[in-house]
Amino acid sequence: MTDIVKILIVDDHRLIINGIRTMLEDVDDIEIVAEASNGDDAILRVREHPEIQVVLMDVKMPKKDGVEATRELMQEHTKLKIMALTMFEEDKYVSSMLQAGAIGYVLKHTSKSELIAAIRKVNEGEPYFSHDIARLVMTRYLTNMLPPSTVATRLGTDGGMELTDREAEILKLIASQLTNQEIAERLYISPRTVHSHRRNLMQKIGVKNTAGLVRYAIENGIV
Repeated sequence: MTDIVKILIVDDHRLIINGIRTMLEDVDDIEIVAEASNGDDAILRVREHPEIQVVLMDVKMPKKDGVEATRELMQEHTKLKIMALTMFEEDKYVSSMLQAGAIGYVLKHTSKSELIAAIRKVNEGEPYFSHDIARLVMTRYLTNMLPPSTVATRLGTDGGMELTDREAEILKLIASQLTNQEIAERLYISPRTVHSHRRNLMQKIGVKNTAGLVRYAIENGIV
């Protein structure tokens, strides 16, 4: 039997909450346990319902906003998974939510199928971002973490994304059947960083699993 994901919806607009309920009411493995209209209410609801696993958190709300609520919830409930569900796609909001502890960021105009997929992924502890947000996060990462010359070669004039030297190196090691731990030891980075690269590679290349990465590496002469 499939485990049911228990969720909390946090939004100050009743119309949004009702819309999400309608979208999810026929999904067998997702159950809306509670709802809240602001950050303070969200904290109370999680305390009242310790079975909650995933929180769909609006960003801008009265009293306590989504950023502060996320920060407090993550301090109190370290295993909780929080995903922003908002209309705001500016970098400042994305950065604030991620720094507060959210592991997902989805825009409110998302489709039903994407919202369901996002909830399932986040519940498994995997990051999930709407397409536009993923590109924003990746661009900011490149700008802040990589040398300017690398960023320039990565961001093409046509908007396409190419693999960095580091990504190509990790992809080659993945295709050589090394585990995340083995790759981390070889490159002197953390297994979590390797996992993030693996997920980013799958999203960028457009494959669903490691087999797809290996096939891409072979077809493009990386191994």
